[in-house]
Amino acid sequence: MKHTQGEKVFYALNYIFLMILGLSCLLPIIHIAALSLSDKHALMSGTVSFWPVNLSLDGYHALFKESPILTDFKNSVIITVIGTFLNIVFTILAAYPLSKRYFIGRKFYSFAIIFTMIFSAGLIPTYLLVQKLGLINSYGALWLPGLITVWNLLVLRSFFEGLPEELEEASRIDGCSEWRLIFQIVLPLSLPVLAALTLFYGVGHWNAFMNVLIYINDSSKLNLAVLVQQMIQNQTLMQELTQTQPDLAAAITPEGVKAAGVIVMTLPMLIVYPFLQRFFVKGVMVGAVKG
Repeated sequence: MKHTQGEKVFYALNYIFLMILGLSCLLPIIHIAALSLSDKHALMSGTVSFWPVNLSLDGYHALFKESPILTDFKNSVIITVIGTFLNIVFTILAAYPLSKRYFIGRKFYSFAIIFTMIFSAGLIPTYLLVQKLGLINSYGALWLPGLITVWNLLVLRSFFEGLPEELEEASRIDGCSEWRLIFQIVLPLSLPVLAALTLFYGVGHWNAFMNVLIYINDSSKLNLAVLVQQMIQNQTLMQELTQTQPDLAAAITPEGVKAAGVIVMTLPMLIVYPFLQRFFVKGVMVGAVKG
């Protein structure tokens, strides 16, 4: 099919715009990676752009040896894996009944859930509720308040509503129970949208920062996001290195260690994303086009 001159110009401008947008997201990560792999003299001279200068791993060596990054990495994995699992399970349990027309009280519950998108309790009442539940300084404080994201619930409900009713009718004729219908028919057909929601929930938990600062008091339970923020905000790591390993402290700069921390925090999500990418486009387009 031939394109008109106007369409060719339109597509060309779209490609250019998307390329610029992609580079604006990619180049900062490449620059941070180059900073983390460059030596002290290159960092101090400001000659590092998008390629490491005088390759050095001293920043990573100092980060892994003198900071609690391994403990915080483990905490981030625990928060993300368990939190995402709970999010997906409860989102499914809420979206499935709301997608059925015969569910009694469907309109009321849908209105009550959507209402929370517009009006929320606020930080102080939420903190007091979490405190009364005895969840302060536990990961339950990170999982319970955001157990279901309303937008994700609506996306999944929309997908369930789009499934052919004939599948459910045929399954019930064969004697299929409600739970068997969900696990053997509905969920296998919902893999694209579930993968997209898993990515959304997972990234949210991995980057959790404010809630961790508010609800977690034990430093041994902090995650990578808080560690990186503390490294950027203060110079405690450099001070400890100066006292314990002056030779290593003399070979690194705070900028190099901070860049290494950012890369360690970003890398796991960059590794996981390609495995979910093939489902991602299908999942985020749920409900966008009907026909």
